[in-house]
Amino acid sequence: METYKISWIKFLKKLSPYNIKKGILYFKHFGPKEFWVRLTERFQTDDVDYEEWYCNHRPQEEELERQRKEKFDYMPLISILVPVYNTPEAFLKQMIQSVRAQTYGNWELCIANANPGNKEVGDILRIASEKDQRIRVTDVPENEGIAQNTNAAMKIASGEYVGLLDHDDLLTKDALYEVVKALNQQERPEMIYSDEDKVTTDLTEHFQPYMKPDFNLDLLRSNNYICHFFVAKKSLIEDVGAFRGEFNGAQDYDLILRCSEKAVGIAHIPRILYHWRVHKASTADNPASKMYAFDAGKRAIEDHLKRCSQDGEVSHAKDLGYYRVKYELKGSPLVSIIIPNKDEVESLDKCLQSIEKSTYKNYEIIVVENNSVKDETFSYYKKIEAKGVKVVYWEKGFNYSAINNYGASYAKGDYLLLLNNDVEVITPDWLEEMLGNCQRKEVGIVGVKLYYPDDTVQHAGIIVGIGGIAGNIFVGLPRRYTGYFHKASVQQDLSAVTAACMMVKRSVYEAVKGLDEKLQVAFNDVDFCLRVRKAGYLVVYNPYVELYHYESKTRGAEDTKEKVRRFQSEIEYMRSHHLDILKNGDPMYNRNLTLTKWDYSLKNNQKG
Repeated sequence: METYKISWIKFLKKLSPYNIKKGILYFKHFGPKEFWVRLTERFQTDDVDYEEWYCNHRPQEEELERQRKEKFDYMPLISILVPVYNTPEAFLKQMIQSVRAQTYGNWELCIANANPGNKEVGDILRIASEKDQRIRVTDVPENEGIAQNTNAAMKIASGEYVGLLDHDDLLTKDALYEVVKALNQQERPEMIYSDEDKVTTDLTEHFQPYMKPDFNLDLLRSNNYICHFFVAKKSLIEDVGAFRGEFNGAQDYDLILRCSEKAVGIAHIPRILYHWRVHKASTADNPASKMYAFDAGKRAIEDHLKRCSQDGEVSHAKDLGYYRVKYELKGSPLVSIIIPNKDEVESLDKCLQSIEKSTYKNYEIIVVENNSVKDETFSYYKKIEAKGVKVVYWEKGFNYSAINNYGASYAKGDYLLLLNNDVEVITPDWLEEMLGNCQRKEVGIVGVKLYYPDDTVQHAGIIVGIGGIAGNIFVGLPRRYTGYFHKASVQQDLSAVTAACMMVKRSVYEAVKGLDEKLQVAFNDVDFCLRVRKAGYLVVYNPYVELYHYESKTRGAEDTKEKVRRFQSEIEYMRSHHLDILKNGDPMYNRNLTLTKWDYSLKNNQKG
């Protein structure tokens, strides 16, 4: 079990007049209780020192020299767009130098200077462009906003691809090399993004690395996780209308959403290629400083949903820059709730009573009886049958997959909800929340957030590869915490979720032939989710649906020869049927993150 304790040494090292001032702003925004939660979560202990990790993983000079000599089959000109407005001298020079240090040489740096009257900035740009002809500068007589200024930079760009760089940030030396490498290894994706981190003003410390998943539609609707380093085909950007001034503050987010809707191929490079500088004016470390930017982000998502013909209500999450999309429920389709049970009358009764509190009423409950032996169980069945619950009898041995498939054969609903008998629903509108997502044409499965009775997380999604085959993430995380980049508490797509509470379209369930009955106990839900994803559907994790799961934190051991053999056979089944994802890594995770812990910690190795 993970421990979540604050590192006071880490905390004290961060104390400075600026951080104290920033803390006061956060305190005013969140209030005392939420402020303390975010403070303690931010300074959790971590086994891996990121500065050391980054030094071990960035390319050394020998590798950089090899990159400089490499000749790709496809070597496009990449135009890097930078809008400049009164940029501090040191920041501007460092940004330019980070581009000039690229190991891939076929680039141009297109700078739009939004204040030509600033002599200091003008002189730096003039000298830089004289020194390197790949640096092109255009003056913008009137500063109309960052979107318009970036469009001005794009007007002088002649590259086939365009990359976005802020005037006070830095690219790693291998950034463009890795982009062109991806273009050659994949089928010329029109949209590319990388992992990123933050760097202090004086460039002495790298921190808060964001190791991202491959393209994740629902995460993108929750937050601009793509952000930096973003590269797209210039024709794609032009086709979607370039930058729009009405979304200034979130102009990149708006553009990325529009590009994602039309891009032929979206590639993610799991490497840190971008350093986001943190300073007093930066939204990187002071989100409350630019509320207008987050309002613009909300409008960008709303506009995106309209273009996708998707009805949904967008609201700000507690953490600024993060959003909640609540999808509109269409009609009132019947939901068939399937609950396997053996004797556990007390647990089943608590589960059924919590379901009765649902605000959505068009559901049926199918209890699948499996070899109960207690008289009180069958007396209880008669009682609930009188209330309309359907009880069907599976008389063979325990096989979780077969039992659920059997229950599904009695279901009348267009949506199936697989539910354990040892859960208790917390969210009254849980069915509306799950249906709103499951009705989306691209979605096959919807999963939820589960807690142990002590209000720590039992399930916030599943990552393939954790623990060998697959494991729940954020196990043991206190309920009030939001996790790595708030991933425990934002809607996103995952490769798998638990069947302890899982909604699935009946049509999808039948198309993939239900749960695989060869997997009697373990991994049947993971296998099912992976097959649904292979069929072209999304598996959505919705943290706004919460339940208690009374499963013990220390589950019974595989303590008989028969159980050990069965478990090993199920492991071998997963390895033989899902070798690609186990070998190459979960696309909804990141290869730089550990598979031995559940909290998105960095992988502790010397070279990635």
